[in-house]
Amino acid sequence: MPVVTKPYVPGTPCWVDLMVPDQQAALDFYRDLFGWQGEVGPPETGGYSVCLLNGKPVAGIMAAMSPDGGEIPPPAWTTYLATTDADATQQAVTKAGGAVVMPVMDVMTLGRMGVIADPTGAVFGIWQARDFGGAEVVNEPGAVIWSELNTADTAAASTFYSAAVGLEAAEMEGAEGYSSLSASGRVIGGMQGLDRLPPGTPAHWLTYFSVDDTDSTVDALIRAGGNVLKPPFDMMAGRMAVVQDPQGGAFAVINATSPAPA
Repeated sequence: MPVVTKPYVPGTPCWVDLMVPDQQAALDFYRDLFGWQGEVGPPETGGYSVCLLNGKPVAGIMAAMSPDGGEIPPPAWTTYLATTDADATQQAVTKAGGAVVMPVMDVMTLGRMGVIADPTGAVFGIWQARDFGGAEVVNEPGAVIWSELNTADTAAASTFYSAAVGLEAAEMEGAEGYSSLSASGRVIGGMQGLDRLPPGTPAHWLTYFSVDDTDSTVDALIRAGGNVLKPPFDMMAGRMAVVQDPQGGAFAVINATSPAPA
């Protein structure tokens, strides 16, 4: 099992979490789909659930809430990028043209976090670890294996992420129109333009979860009330699909034939 034992390099996706209207329904769905163990957390954490895979933290699920008492945001997975100084990263974000969605704040003694929108509208989180470093298992069935930025302006996004969080983009060999994103010289994710996606798709970060069998996972998702956005297909890294859980949270599943970055 690929277990994370060292601190995440700054800029690396270190955690993902899902915000949905019905937290318990989501916990049940992902338990059955990926084998996660999780329950609604205590009131002091807002009920936040840290889901476990084989006893190790893999992702979070929380009930959707409106920060200002207005409309509750739609279900969505959020990718968190590691930082050693969340406040400095927030300043770099605004200087580079990004927007602060949720200002940096302490999460008890676990760490310090904020939520950001890049200049093209893609939302992501930043996480400064203290007692909690992030996902402790990756790149195995049921865990995150890839993170992908989909953006209307890849040039603007490249400039922003380089200045704000130190990610460097480079065209990926053999994948026309697709770029790798690297942190300290190590590939940690990818980037592509929205022209490769259905019209009207907003800028976003897409989380990929590893699975043993893409087709059977999609079949199970459909039986559980999920929705298929892009049916299973073969590509250079394996066989993948883009789907939604029953509440509308979008993610990808992939049976990878190419090894993910360690």
